[in-house]
Amino acid sequence: MKALIQRVKSASVTIEGNSVGAIDHGLLALVGVEKGDREADADKLLHKLLHYRVFSDEAGKMNHNLQQAEGGLLLVSQFTLAADTRKGLRPSFSSAAPPDEGERLFNYLVSQARAAWPHIAEGQFGADMQVALVNDGPVTFLLES
Repeated sequence: MKALIQRVKSASVTIEGNSVGAIDHGLLALVGVEKGDREADADKLLHKLLHYRVFSDEAGKMNHNLQQAEGGLLLVSQFTLAADTRKGLRPSFSSAAPPDEGERLFNYLVSQARAAWPHIAEGQFGADMQVALVNDGPVTFLLES
């Protein structure tokens, strides 16, 4: 599994004009599920999402994690992260998990996140979503399980 994370001052997801998830400061995580990913990969990715040190401490160094910063986590499914872009001018999605498996693992990640941290929001798997964010930094990392 992969997650492109961005430290944000705020982020939200709307579907057909309706807000379905929003956070104030925290992390926006665009999550891609690849063939062969398992629940253990989701667990490892969640641990990184909650503990990756990308928030500033008192000295201005990135030493605090999401929980220490008391931030929100907005999880958004993004199958295009599994694209192979090495050849040609059109992405190949052959390494992406099939939709049913991707949805199952994304929903598993969300449920585990909700059990571990109270400030969780999410998009809707497979929906045409509009994601808005105010990037903080900008600070962006690609995490892989």
